[in-house]
Amino acid sequence: MRNLKAARKMKGLSQQMIADLMQIDRSTYTRYETGSIQPDNTKLIKLATILEVSVDYLLDRSDHPNTLNDHHLIPVLGEVPAGQPIDAFEQVEEYLDLYPSFAKYGELFGLRVKGHSMEPDIHNGDIVIVVKQDFIESGDVAVIRVNDTEVTVKKVKKMQDGIVLMPKNPAFEPVYFSNEQVRTLPVTIIGKVLEIRRRL
Repeated sequence: MRNLKAARKMKGLSQQMIADLMQIDRSTYTRYETGSIQPDNTKLIKLATILEVSVDYLLDRSDHPNTLNDHHLIPVLGEVPAGQPIDAFEQVEEYLDLYPSFAKYGELFGLRVKGHSMEPDIHNGDIVIVVKQDFIESGDVAVIRVNDTEVTVKKVKKMQDGIVLMPKNPAFEPVYFSNEQVRTLPVTIIGKVLEIRRRL
């Protein structure tokens, strides 16, 4: 984290001042600057906020400070299966630092995909960026909640008598829900997938 020291000096802050703001020992903060340890995601976000730079800059992914006002942070909430629907864990795992153009879509969040049913488009471990909305067009890839407890990501095909959740991988079968099942289970749209982020 070679940029951390530069960001601190740009703000005119001492190591002790930042340590106090972070509610950590100065020795711990010093180890951040030397690179001997790296802060967890929550502390990274707090550091970026204090220093008014992007997380990418702190992690040396960018040579420009790129203030937080020029970026859009969204939470990554647990995992969403791309196989059979299973319980979703909606806990914040990390934050993604997006460009401000994403803000125009509305409320965004990320979900980590678990499973192989949407391969080769979406791989196990990918993060999908989702705009929260309760409607989609036929053919959109969406995050869908089934029976109020289970969540999956699939391409949605709308039909006159119901909907079909379509996998991309031919090894998996489509799942059909009648209009009655959509109402009674229920089957609800959580949001539309806008983009896929792959970690190499």
